[in-house]
Amino acid sequence: MKIEIYTKSTCPYCHKAKDLLLKKNLKFQEYDLIQNPELRDLMIKRTGGLTTVPQIFINDEYFSDCDKLYILENTGKLDQIIENNK
Repeated sequence: MKIEIYTKSTCPYCHKAKDLLLKKNLKFQEYDLIQNPELRDLMIKRTGGLTTVPQIFINDEYFSDCDKLYILENTGKLDQIIENNK
């Protein structure tokens, strides 16, 4: 499973999303938009226009932001999604 996350190092929601992914022992590729501002336009294109961070992709498809990630976790659906994408 390929997980990508667009972040900013100063964003508390980014840290929260990454903490959950790490808690689940999931490896991910992080793209910090402060260190790599040229990736912002690509992120916006990939999300269909969303400009906030974090933005998470699984297997090259847009997945969620931090809020949706935690909703899926709290409802038990995140584990199912992870299993289905292995």
